[in-house]
Amino acid sequence: MRVLMSGGSGFIGVPLCRVLRGSGHAVTVISRDPEHAADDAIGWDDVPHAVAAADAIVNLAGEPIAAHRWTGAQKRRIRESRVEATRTLVGAAAASDPRPRVLVNASAVGWYGPRDDQPLDETAAPGEGFLAEVCRAWEAEAVAAERLGVRVVRIRIGIVLAPDGGALARMVPPFRAFLGGRLGSGRQWMSWVHRDDVIGLVVEALENEAWSGPVNATAPQPVSNAEFALTLGQVLARPARLRTPAFVLRLALGEMADMLLTGQRVLPAVAERLGYAWRYPELRGALRATVRR
Repeated sequence: MRVLMSGGSGFIGVPLCRVLRGSGHAVTVISRDPEHAADDAIGWDDVPHAVAAADAIVNLAGEPIAAHRWTGAQKRRIRESRVEATRTLVGAAAASDPRPRVLVNASAVGWYGPRDDQPLDETAAPGEGFLAEVCRAWEAEAVAAERLGVRVVRIRIGIVLAPDGGALARMVPPFRAFLGGRLGSGRQWMSWVHRDDVIGLVVEALENEAWSGPVNATAPQPVSNAEFALTLGQVLARPARLRTPAFVLRLALGEMADMLLTGQRVLPAVAERLGYAWRYPELRGALRATVRR
């Protein structure tokens, strides 16, 4: 399969490219700076020609959510980087003949908004708030490809665990320094997933025609923030008794603190129904494998 990928130089994209190529697929990466990227990278100006030659598109493009404080300008970058990249890819597909057979488009569990203890599968309605609005606009651009006859899979990704970045890169150092613990009340849900399973789900979505529509990329056992902190402390052989008060997070992070102080109890019903086998279905095993590596 000839796969065209945006976001191929990122936290998920790099190992996903490696897995796809190892399975015999040809991968072309779209880069904002193709001259300094891999040899097979192209710029966004070359997307129309590349889409016409692709069997599949994987769209992971987007400004990092937690890299900077959420100023008005940063929120626009977060939204527009996702919406415009998806619109460009779908527009190129509309103008191409033949068209790619499948679009696997990243989204996030932020789609559901803060929902307390309510279990949420893919049939749940979208929530409220900035991230939910971004996800709605993002997914709406991807869904437009269905009218072109393209199979569209919207992967709603949870908190991704991996040894070389992501959420754990910020969590582990305080725990190692005996400063770890829950955030705010600790009752908020964390719908986590190991990066190997995100990659596995994307590969299934590309190769299996039974996959379409929204798919929650989360492990089947979400946990509270307090349970996550306790488990991480046990894996690292560190106490997890400290608590960061909500007001401290809001002073430090502004509106972005809401992302840490609220959560969603997201369940991967579609992937379970389609028979996906998780490499890391429970948190302790996922953390042990990640921290050890």
